[in-house]
Amino acid sequence: MKKRFLSLLCGALCCFTMMAQTNNSPSELRLSLAEARDYALEHNRTLQNADLSVRQAYAARWQTIASMLPQADMSLGLNYTDGSMKFSMGEGMQMDRKIENLAGSLGVSASIAVNGQLIMGALINNTAIEMQDINKRSSELDVVSSVETYYITALAMEKTVSLLDRSMVDLEKLYEITNHSVLAGVAEQTTADQIKVQVASMRSAINSTKRSLEMIYNALALQMATGADVKLVLTDELDNILNVEEALNLLSIDFNLSNNYGYQLAEQNVKMAKQNVIMAGMAYVPTLSAFYQYTSPNKYFKGEAAMEQSMGIVGLQLSIPLWSSGKRAAGITEKKLARQAAENSLADAKDALMVQHKQLRYNLSTAYEDFDMQKLNIDVSQRVFESTSNKFEYGHASALELTNASMTLLTAQSDYVQAILSLVNAQIELKKLLNKK
Repeated sequence: MKKRFLSLLCGALCCFTMMAQTNNSPSELRLSLAEARDYALEHNRTLQNADLSVRQAYAARWQTIASMLPQADMSLGLNYTDGSMKFSMGEGMQMDRKIENLAGSLGVSASIAVNGQLIMGALINNTAIEMQDINKRSSELDVVSSVETYYITALAMEKTVSLLDRSMVDLEKLYEITNHSVLAGVAEQTTADQIKVQVASMRSAINSTKRSLEMIYNALALQMATGADVKLVLTDELDNILNVEEALNLLSIDFNLSNNYGYQLAEQNVKMAKQNVIMAGMAYVPTLSAFYQYTSPNKYFKGEAAMEQSMGIVGLQLSIPLWSSGKRAAGITEKKLARQAAENSLADAKDALMVQHKQLRYNLSTAYEDFDMQKLNIDVSQRVFESTSNKFEYGHASALELTNASMTLLTAQSDYVQAILSLVNAQIELKKLLNKK
């Protein structure tokens, strides 16, 4: 029994240790690009705040509407009196009388008031709701675009690391062969040193790329709100999601201003400015209010009993503005000037968006041409490096030729990745402008 107990105890300790290691180790999240977008839309805190802003706008509208509905209040009072009073009886005679009263009261009041400014306030709240909803949809588009950018950038950086690692293996092999040749006396030490420098340069490029890749993953995790202890694993391949035809199709799509969220916000801003002008003019409109007030009788529970009569009052009031020394007129003028400024901003937004559309189409066309050229360049540079490496291995190429081929390949790899990122960024920016998800 003792041995069995010790065995069970050891097994339990092992289980607890494994559970603790599992809890302390970072979890892994495997995501395709579509899954990453959906995850970000569900967990991104900026989007959650945008949704809260929409709900706050609805609450503000209800506050304005509720202020035009009946309002009721109730008051309760309780008074206790304990003392005495002196009465003069004439010829210096006085009489003391003790007073001990407990009094309670109840009051109820109700009122309602309606004017033009309250009605316009509710309409302005509706416009504010529409603006917050546009902001929410714009934030969703921004988050999706950021996730796509970081996701594809991470895949491009991983491909760069893969290309550099393959070149690194070839260079290390050549360095090892050159060292053997130096030891055999058929090659000079300077040749080995030159290749050693190239190995160090390529290793530095690999480490720098890996550090940049880590920053990209951190930015992607921040957009997705996964937490710092979650390891992201991207399951899509770069060649599968780098859709060049889709990018080129964006060039043929007409730009509809009404689909752009920035332009929609500018239009809503003009609409609100016009409503503010009407609201300022409502200061000249009378205010109609009604009220009802009820007061219960006081009741004395001790001492002299007395009963006061209850009282109920109903009233109707019409307040008509007469003179404000130009305050209302100045308020209307101020709102009209604000409306003109909003209309000017809308016109500027229209012109700026049209120019931006032309520029983004130009950027996408240029990025595609550069990508097509760099794709060919990296293929040629890779073949030249492999050919030069084979020649150097058999003594038909110099160390300088190998160094030049290596540097050319590094430059081609860097330019190729940069061309991919430029193409992706140009495509995403144009998609955002056209409101294409």
